[in-house]
Amino acid sequence: MANSKNKRGEHHEEHIDETWLIPYADLLTLLLALFIVLYALVVQDIKKFEEQLIAFSAAFRDGLGIMTEKSNSPPIKEVPDIKAREENDKEQNRSKEDTEKYIDKESKEKQDQSSQSQSQSQSQSQQIKEEQVQLEELKKKIDKYIEENNLKADLDTKLDQNMLLITIRDNALFESGQATVKPESQRLAGTIAELLANYSQYEMIVAGHTDDRPIKTANFRSNWDLSAARSLNFMTYLFRSDKLKQDRFSSVGYGEFRPIATNDTTDGRQKNRRVEIQIMRNFKGESSEVLTIKP
Repeated sequence: MANSKNKRGEHHEEHIDETWLIPYADLLTLLLALFIVLYALVVQDIKKFEEQLIAFSAAFRDGLGIMTEKSNSPPIKEVPDIKAREENDKEQNRSKEDTEKYIDKESKEKQDQSSQSQSQSQSQSQQIKEEQVQLEELKKKIDKYIEENNLKADLDTKLDQNMLLITIRDNALFESGQATVKPESQRLAGTIAELLANYSQYEMIVAGHTDDRPIKTANFRSNWDLSAARSLNFMTYLFRSDKLKQDRFSSVGYGEFRPIATNDTTDGRQKNRRVEIQIMRNFKGESSEVLTIKP
């Protein structure tokens, strides 16, 4: 009986310890994984590499192969989704490219607008200069006519930032209290019409003015009527020239309400009784400086 126990004890002592197989198997598995990774890096087949890693990771999670629950090795973490990361990178790149395109487009639009604005400004500046030259030229022609015909007491010209103004005293055109253009003054109207014929690009206003002395006759109830009739009659003589564009003209009477001198003196009242031809600028107030023209 004792011998039997001793034999069983001896048999148990001679049993080989095989617990080292588990870590050894884990080591081989890790080496295999390493070789797979290295192989995938060498061949640079990303897609195949992902499939291998995913399959290998799934095998570890499901307990396939030689690794079992007895293994004390820590679980292998899931490999990140490389394709998803690449798609995310592409999306970010597209977003960046779209932003850059938008910025470039916005910058280009601003540059185009600035260039267009600068071009328009230059074009307008050129037009203002051309207009100034044209009106100066017309003023010179009228001043020359005034000097040659000794009409300085009856006619005057003035160029400012709004218009070229031609002023004609009433006694050069009308009898006192009348609106009919005198026969000897009809030639003056014809000459002025000839001078204005080449400047049809401008609006022209013929304006009548009186002094403040009231009038009430069979023909004129007030200075309003007299001033309006004088401007209209003088414009009618201007239109005897078929070179003028009538759609560029208008007639107005201001009565006594826009004096240029005092009505307390005879000389002042004489200055207020007048007919004006206003050649209006197309660019009013744009010129910062109006040159003085000598006749």
